Amino acid sequence: SLSAKVNIYLDFKHDNHRVLNHPCLCSRIFSFLDVVTLCRCAQVSRSWNVLALDGSNWQRIDLFDFQRDIEGRVVENISKRCGGFLRKLSLRGCLGVGDSALRTFSQNCRNIELLSLNGCTKITDSTCNSLSKFCPKLKHLDLASCTSITNLSLKALSEGCPLLEQLNISWCDQVTKDGIQALVRCCPGLKGLFLKGCTQLEDEALKHIGAHCPELVTLNLQTCSQITDEGLITICRGCHHLQSLCVSGCANITDAILHALGLNCPRLRLVLPLLLNCHELEKMDLEECITDGTLIQLSIHCPHLQVLSLSHCELITDDGIRHLGSGPCAHDRLEVIELDNCPLITDASLEHLKTCHSLDRIELYDCQQITRAGIKRLRTHLPNIKVHAYFAPVTPPPSVGGSRQRFCRCCILL
Repeated sequence: SLSAKVNIYLDFKHDNHRVLNHPCLCSRIFSFLDVVTLCRCAQVSRSWNVLALDGSNWQRIDLFDFQRDIEGRVVENISKRCGGFLRKLSLRGCLGVGDSALRTFSQNCRNIELLSLNGCTKITDSTCNSLSKFCPKLKHLDLASCTSITNLSLKALSEGCPLLEQLNISWCDQVTKDGIQALVRCCPGLKGLFLKGCTQLEDEALKHIGAHCPELVTLNLQTCSQITDEGLITICRGCHHLQSLCVSGCANITDAILHALGLNCPRLRLVLPLLLNCHELEKMDLEECITDGTLIQLSIHCPHLQVLSLSHCELITDDGIRHLGSGPCAHDRLEVIELDNCPLITDASLEHLKTCHSLDRIELYDCQQITRAGIKRLRTHLPNIKVHAYFAPVTPPPSVGGSRQRFCRCCILL
């Protein structure tokens, strides 16, 4: 009844009045709350307002949910309130934040350890200069898609942030080997380096990484199209703790690198390319990289393989898939295989995969020798499998005396 609820509320209020107004206990409780809840608590009473807005409760702030509303002055106000208490701040996607606000932030929050500026497209090298000058404890910095960042930023970070462990400069396409060299020489503790879309990087940049980053665990080089096996070999020789490597879209990488990875990086577990000694491997992306020889080695040495991407591997054939399908991972482990744009694959490959009882999804886009009948036969053995495919027109055969048959991707798309 209503009266019973009122009595319960009054009893609760009486018993907990001292707790709810005890400064130390309240501060302890508030330290576990997120930004939104703290702001709500600040509206309860004057005493709660003081406690909730105390800088010690604002050590970790993520403003991603408010990205459209966050302007520079908001960041400046937060930095003044939090001061040295703030350890982690995410401004991911906050397009209204620029260099001026981040200079104020850097001056006020000198104990910051993790800062995400992912997608803050207004910032320039000036922000990194500020961080270098005032934030020596910085360990994790995300500058992905901050396209105005240049080598000057990396040089500044190397001079003022020697404790840096993780840096994301994906899509900062003005960065070159000179910036990488300056960074790694003064930040030997780097464990994560994300260089996706840094298209100016060449093998020389990888040589600097291999020489100066012995603790490196994660390296993302996706679409760094100028790197070759030569550069990656130096990574293998210098970064023995490497666990995650991404080289998707690096068309100059061949399966020759896999042997070096297997010999030098036995801890490699996640993605993209790896080999003989990596027995715990579960996911691999070998897009545009390999031949049947690599598939044979994978089938032998990677019994835990669950996800395998072979997109655009135009040299693999049914024979490579046959070895994969008979390997130890096939029967109970393999869940996803991506074979899109593999022009030499035929229905025979689907026959080799029919014993993969855990197979949940297969990608067959633009595999022009795969037929509807072949897919239907696969479904009789694996009725729950998700097959993604469509049947584009076959391009005309090559002229007499030409090289081996290839399929023009432009024609397929048109």
